Amino acid sequence: MSEWLNTVLSRAQSVDDWLSPKREQSLALLRDAKWPNRKTEAWKYTPLRAVENAQFAAPADVEAAVTAIAGLESIDLVFINGRFAAEQSTANLPQGLHITQLADVSEADKTWALQAFAAIKPSRHLFGLVNDALATEGVIIDVAASAKITAPVRIVNQLSENAEAHNRVLVRVAQQASLTVVEQTIGDAYSFNTAFAEYDIADDASLEHYRFALQTDKAMSVGGSHFQLANRSQLNSTLVGFGSSLSRLDVDVTHGGEHAFAKLNAIYLLDGEELFDLHSTIEHAQPHGTTEENVRGIVGDSATAVFNGRIHIHRDAQKTLAELNNRNLLMSNKAVINTKPELEIYADDVRCAHGATIAEIDKKALYYMQSRGVDRAQAQVMLNFGFINELVDQMPNAALAEWLRPQLRQRFAKMEVN
Repeated sequence: MSEWLNTVLSRAQSVDDWLSPKREQSLALLRDAKWPNRKTEAWKYTPLRAVENAQFAAPADVEAAVTAIAGLESIDLVFINGRFAAEQSTANLPQGLHITQLADVSEADKTWALQAFAAIKPSRHLFGLVNDALATEGVIIDVAASAKITAPVRIVNQLSENAEAHNRVLVRVAQQASLTVVEQTIGDAYSFNTAFAEYDIADDASLEHYRFALQTDKAMSVGGSHFQLANRSQLNSTLVGFGSSLSRLDVDVTHGGEHAFAKLNAIYLLDGEELFDLHSTIEHAQPHGTTEENVRGIVGDSATAVFNGRIHIHRDAQKTLAELNNRNLLMSNKAVINTKPELEIYADDVRCAHGATIAEIDKKALYYMQSRGVDRAQAQVMLNFGFINELVDQMPNAALAEWLRPQLRQRFAKMEVN
């Protein structure tokens, strides 16, 4: 067992609150858990040396201003080093939206919350158990039936030097309601956080979801977003990651009702010796479900990208439509891409497809643009941006797309073809 995990076990034993039953269960599993290594299928391409023997500071109060997203009128929920920052969070909420801190959860909601915490599969995600054991701060977001919340809820996790943080978000979107959520992690300093979110989307409800993991350099992050879809519910999710010394994201979607729809787009841009690991699991458990998953990545220098996407069609999930596609560009002969799209089908009346490609940037196109007076660096940015921008154009929120594009261009400008 790692030195860091031993520290986690020691710290978690001193926490006493209404989550203690779940915490004790997670601690028992952690004591018997084996530290992931290259023989662990879910972690075989993602070394954990950076965190294995690390020493971080427990969550502490730090004054830090969180920058707003230009053009986005959002409802902000801010966590600084794992602590909820009420002074930087939005106090006045629109009708139909209720936000409760974990410390203030009603007795009626505690049972549901404990069940929701169980969404993470212990056999697959040791860090989900760590989050269960250490998360003392987080929020429950409730959207009332038929409520249309137009302002996005932005959940910000900001970390400073040597910080360690673990928080949890639970979201319930009631029947015929709609909500937009933006999960954003900020900070390039040496730090580590686990951030997990559970979403329960009821009949005829819709969720527009974004998760931006744009921290780089020494920042380490492991987290997940888990979605439960009911009858005719809709999910539109966009994930963007820049990679760091350790960046791992798990996305789970369960089609628990008929005629549910899930659209997942993901982008990763890696350089230096960065690592980004995206695992997705789509469970089609009911008939007439639809999944559209498109993942695109650009990997340069000595960076490593990992993508494992699995779509599981259960026996009763007839009339399912599911597509999974992963396309990658290599900017360097030292860059590494490990991709594994999977289809597991047990129903006979379905239409499913999956595929993956790995290619180099089109050097003929690069040469052609240079011959027309475009310098090499600018031509490279234009080609890269064209490869990624198709998914950016599909983002329903125009303000978020406009905020993201300059960051992508800035990122592209640092990446060299070699």
